[in-house]
Amino acid sequence: MHRKDVIIIGAGAAGLMCGITAGQRERSVAILDHANKVGKKILMSGGGRCNFTNYYAEPSNYLSHNPHFCKSALSRYTQWDFIALVEKHGIPYHEKKLGQLFCDNKAKDIVNMLLDECAQAGVDVRTECSIQQVNKVDDGFIIQSSQGKWHCQSLVIATGGLSIPTMGATGFGYDIARQFGLKLFPTYAALVPFTLTPKLLDQFAGLSGTSADAFVSCNGQSFRENILFTHRGLSGPSILQISSYWQPGDAITINLFPDVDLYEQLKQLQQERPKAHINTVLAEQLTKKLADRLCEIWFVDYVQKPLAELSNEALQNIAEQLQSWQLKPTGTEGYRTAEVTMGGVDTDEVSSKTFEAKKVSGLYFIGEVLDVTGHLGGFNFQWAWASGFASGQYV
Repeated sequence: MHRKDVIIIGAGAAGLMCGITAGQRERSVAILDHANKVGKKILMSGGGRCNFTNYYAEPSNYLSHNPHFCKSALSRYTQWDFIALVEKHGIPYHEKKLGQLFCDNKAKDIVNMLLDECAQAGVDVRTECSIQQVNKVDDGFIIQSSQGKWHCQSLVIATGGLSIPTMGATGFGYDIARQFGLKLFPTYAALVPFTLTPKLLDQFAGLSGTSADAFVSCNGQSFRENILFTHRGLSGPSILQISSYWQPGDAITINLFPDVDLYEQLKQLQQERPKAHINTVLAEQLTKKLADRLCEIWFVDYVQKPLAELSNEALQNIAEQLQSWQLKPTGTEGYRTAEVTMGGVDTDEVSSKTFEAKKVSGLYFIGEVLDVTGHLGGFNFQWAWASGFASGQYV
């Protein structure tokens, strides 16, 4: 039997950070993962460049049934702590926008950095090690795996959520929580593209790949970034962000002219360029393809006339449609393309200081398996680093 002080199941961002921190405390640590390589989500994130944190990470960037739970860990291991680690390893990085930090080169730089830190801390990292059974014993836990039997005092579940099953995501962490009687919240796909009705898809046919700067709102939340038309519906950063607040049956509101009072602007253009047509002036701020299509769908009665011949009521209609476009998605693309999983292990079951289950001594839950979900833009990685570090101090 392999004996370790700490066994961490899951070699993703949270698991590796926990392993490093515990190893630096001279705990003997093994990280077990069923995949063929570690950090698969790190490697594919940010288009292969890994959006590893955000300058502006703070508790308000996270959703949870208990919004206070994340505060302790985020204050003990901040974005500046992780940036210092990246700089210590000489990894070049840049801010893309809105505080989002990406590697200049490849996401592999982050994985190699974490593996180097694991090696220095004496952490045993095992891949292709599937877990068959976990049992509590008097002095800890016995784990049956494809690489033999393991014993540990502290067992850390860092297996993530259900998003992107092709990367190996499973519900293992939720199964362990249920096995030990912990409460879970229902899970669903978040930071995920929307699907639309066949009628809407038909209207927007040919726009796939077209994007527009927009202000998107739903259930009292709003995000300003690009939306992207796809052959299934709508994606882009602002759509992914709002998907975390959307519930089936809800409408979303899209403002395609977020910086102006469009009605006033159109009245001014009517004076300055009376012979211009509505599709021409809209194409100056949207793409020509998008402007033409929206005019075909919504403004067919106005397109034939120059601005000079449009009534104030017509200009008001145009402005309202473009600045408060109401749209009801049929659903989302689901876990297949979701960046994260909402819901999961109820944070009231876990100490916000140590991440140990209150009912089961020696059992810890960290990262995405918990009911804590960050906004798009490096916030979920920061939660992984922070929860990994915080638990690593106590396991």
